[in-house]
Amino acid sequence: MATELPATVDAATLSLAWGIPFAGLLLSIAAIPLVAPKFWHAHYGKFALGWALAFVIPFAAVHGGGHALHEVAHALVAEYVPFLAVLFALFTISGGICVRGQFRATPALNTAILALGASLASIMGTTGASMLLIRPLLTANEGRRYRAHAVVFFILLVGNVGGALSPLGDPPLFIGFLKGVDFFWTTRALAWPTAALVAALLVLFYAVDRTLFAREPEWLSEHRHRLHVGVTGTVNFLLLAGVIGAVLMSGLWKPGITIDVLGTPVPLPALLRDAILIALAGASLAITPREIREHNVFHWEPIVEVAKIFAGIFVTIIPVLMILAAGRDGALGWLAQFVRGPGGALDDVAIFWTTGLLSAFLDNAPTYLVFFNLAGGDAQVLMGSLANTLKAISMAAVYFGALTYIGNAPNFMIKAIAEDRGVAMPSFFAYFAWASLLMMPLLFVAGTFML
Repeated sequence: MATELPATVDAATLSLAWGIPFAGLLLSIAAIPLVAPKFWHAHYGKFALGWALAFVIPFAAVHGGGHALHEVAHALVAEYVPFLAVLFALFTISGGICVRGQFRATPALNTAILALGASLASIMGTTGASMLLIRPLLTANEGRRYRAHAVVFFILLVGNVGGALSPLGDPPLFIGFLKGVDFFWTTRALAWPTAALVAALLVLFYAVDRTLFAREPEWLSEHRHRLHVGVTGTVNFLLLAGVIGAVLMSGLWKPGITIDVLGTPVPLPALLRDAILIALAGASLAITPREIREHNVFHWEPIVEVAKIFAGIFVTIIPVLMILAAGRDGALGWLAQFVRGPGGALDDVAIFWTTGLLSAFLDNAPTYLVFFNLAGGDAQVLMGSLANTLKAISMAAVYFGALTYIGNAPNFMIKAIAEDRGVAMPSFFAYFAWASLLMMPLLFVAGTFML
């Protein structure tokens, strides 16, 4: 999901001022819901459009309308549409699977749900696993006074860290797969650090949830339920398998055929993949009984919010990625220099922290690709002599994506669904503070001892 530079636009000449619309959109996402939540939810699409135009119009005036159109079309056609197609398919199909029964939201049950979600995230994607299990988690905890912490840990574990073991798990790793990284390389390279982080977060969650559970009303703490779980809408699991098959097909089938879409060459497998994903989502809507979606309180607002917000992000981030791609010659040349040691060799620890912190605020998929290319962009070399560098980039892009609501797309969707179910979620900055408090010590250990 990178932005290719037109030959007549020299990225090295772009100043950091071109990043103001992107910074403005991030600040809007962070601050306005805090001070005027109803106003934000009524007008967030207008803010996303406004900041996008704040980049496009000046860029067209300075560099020409043709180049502005090229950049925006490329970002939307080659990056945003595939991104949204995968999310839309997983959101729609997972919303047709209903897990129901009698639950008692004990610390043990909540921990088991998080562990299951983290295990499924690398198989059906962080979005698919999140959409499948967030509603059962919320249903199980409906009678509890303290619920937000469970959703925060759910974002960390199911929406992010658990998806580190395959290209299907998280968008950055899928990009690496499309660039030539072997499908199971990620599994082998990240198995140990991912297992360690998941185990540590589960233990930490159990301790927190057990403490808060003891403060719940006595009737909830002492009430006993016979655990009974049933799953309906199981035909959607076949459709999820279809999603996995479509994604794999687009990475493995290389016919060498491209189709020009608004000036952007799109490989035939990618176009076919997106069409199949949309068709699978449509099939889920057609064959899933309405009662199942009603029970899941399924509606379109979470995916609509993600679609509008990330459309603005994908457009306003264009100049930021261009500047980063310019390397030492760009306005952020100091950053390209920072990730190299005195002799000019890449510093894997610096790569880890730089990739990670940028992934938290710039969206982890494009950030992964920038540093993948900064490290040479040759998958065979990166899996060979530079394997540790690729490991640092992969770990950082996935793990640090958990630090903000915009670091990874499922984060926003989980938050939106939880708020729709009446959970008072932390604000942008409050979530960042809590996620950093929980994750930073673990990330320090990962970056220091597991590279």
